[in-house]
Amino acid sequence: MSAAKTHRKLHRVGAILVLLPALVLFPTGILLQLKKEVAWIQPPTQQGSAPGVEITWDEVLDAVRSVESAGVSSWDDVDRLDVRPGIGILKVRCMNHWEVQLDSHTGEILQSTYRRSDLIESLHDGSWFHDRAKLLIWLPVGLILCGLWVTGLYLWVLPYLTRRRRKQTKA
Repeated sequence: MSAAKTHRKLHRVGAILVLLPALVLFPTGILLQLKKEVAWIQPPTQQGSAPGVEITWDEVLDAVRSVESAGVSSWDDVDRLDVRPGIGILKVRCMNHWEVQLDSHTGEILQSTYRRSDLIESLHDGSWFHDRAKLLIWLPVGLILCGLWVTGLYLWVLPYLTRRRRKQTKA
């Protein structure tokens, strides 16, 4: 079988293999590219009243408890804290994907919004489906997509190579 036929066959089979994962991978990748631009994906970062951090951890927990939709009753309900002393803000990311932004001086709640970027990221990297999906599905899909790039490049260059070869044989 010629190299061109082999590349075409590999290209076709590879495209079929990655079809379903790519239908998840590409749109979620686009959404993640836009997360800082679109508030629906990730809440915009607010500005605190002054740089630095003045409130205590107990005050942080009390403030977040006051937000009913955050569903926080203890530190076990908090996924992570994002402390930004330069702009005077504390972001509390809850286990239910809710984000509460606090002024790090006054403890005032600046914003409380659902954060979709974490869910989109888990879909994008495959961990939403299963922890092993990252290595068993998404890694091979990435490798196949690299192979599609190589075979596609070869198939794109092939007509130019063929024309050049024909001109050389005529001369």
